[in-house]
Amino acid sequence: MKTVLNSITAIILASTLVACGSSSSDDSGSTTPPPVASTKFTYDATDLIANVTTDVIVDGYEILDTKADALYVAAQNLLNNQNQESLAKAQDAWKDARIFWEQGESHIFGPVDSLSIDPHLDTWPLNTTDLNTLLASDTVFTADTIKGLDDGVQGFHTMEFLLFGDGVADNEKAIAEMTVREIEYLIACAEVFAFYTDSLSSAWTVSADGDKEPAYKDYLLTPGNDKYASNLGVVEELVNGLIGIVDEVGNGKIAEPFNTTKDNADTSKVESQYSWNSLTDFSDNIKGVQNVYLGTFANENDSPGLKALIEAGDATLAAKVETQISAAITAIEAIAGENNMPFRQAIKDDDARVRVQAAIDSLGELQKSLEEEVVPLLKKWDV
Repeated sequence: MKTVLNSITAIILASTLVACGSSSSDDSGSTTPPPVASTKFTYDATDLIANVTTDVIVDGYEILDTKADALYVAAQNLLNNQNQESLAKAQDAWKDARIFWEQGESHIFGPVDSLSIDPHLDTWPLNTTDLNTLLASDTVFTADTIKGLDDGVQGFHTMEFLLFGDGVADNEKAIAEMTVREIEYLIACAEVFAFYTDSLSSAWTVSADGDKEPAYKDYLLTPGNDKYASNLGVVEELVNGLIGIVDEVGNGKIAEPFNTTKDNADTSKVESQYSWNSLTDFSDNIKGVQNVYLGTFANENDSPGLKALIEAGDATLAAKVETQISAAITAIEAIAGENNMPFRQAIKDDDARVRVQAAIDSLGELQKSLEEEVVPLLKKWDV
């Protein structure tokens, strides 16, 4: 049997040598390389961009503006009806507006940046020293007064402090603790806040800069302009927005106050600590990522988000990122534990710190996928 096999092997080798000799007889001495499969993929992102722009970004800012108006009305009602029920309604109005702002941080580009609306609405930390000095003064609080002040004494966190108290022992301020001066300051802040949210909404739908520019949405919907040369530029802006907020939540908002040990955890760095709304903030930030990724904000249809584009290039990656987004939201919400512990307490609790670290790790995995897999995939997109 071995002799027969050896004979067969010899025949095969001889045939191979003949074949090789035949191909080398070309005058050039070169061989034709085998065809290489293209790594490019195609996808028409027109509907994706239109959906995310109008049904996620623009709709979100319009709802934020509506919620800001409701907060202003609630603040005025609090002055006219100084009771616990009116205070509770004003607190709820603050939380309602906060949802749509935090979700909108997944696309913090364009007018929210160029018109400095972000610092006007959401500067942190709050300058409590200057705020208390103003409250103790005889300054008349009007919208014009507030607009002339530093960002550190206006916006979300100023109103939060006035409505909820210092957040150290609890987040349930009693109406008896609230002065008329505080309510007057709250009303002026809420009026200015509503002015800026209206400016933001208008910049996206009417004009990005007075009458000098078109609505910012038009830059995304009709690329080939000085902001976005093509659909690729728009998609890169959206992806970078997701990376930015995932990084900010994981490595900033959570990790910085969490620090390396329980003993050096820093509660002063916890955003939205007065209302104990921090974990909701963080969760809403990543829900904003989910909105852009799935294209499903305020609707239940099959309108495309970024996932549709990624799926065209790598279906496995598209599914993985979707799962990682959901996992990050779940991990953030799990920090509170069975006792619904606020974040400022959780970073000082041994068991809760394990859950905090799990959330940081989950966000890190999502960020890595976006940076190291999604971004390179865009280079393979044949726009």
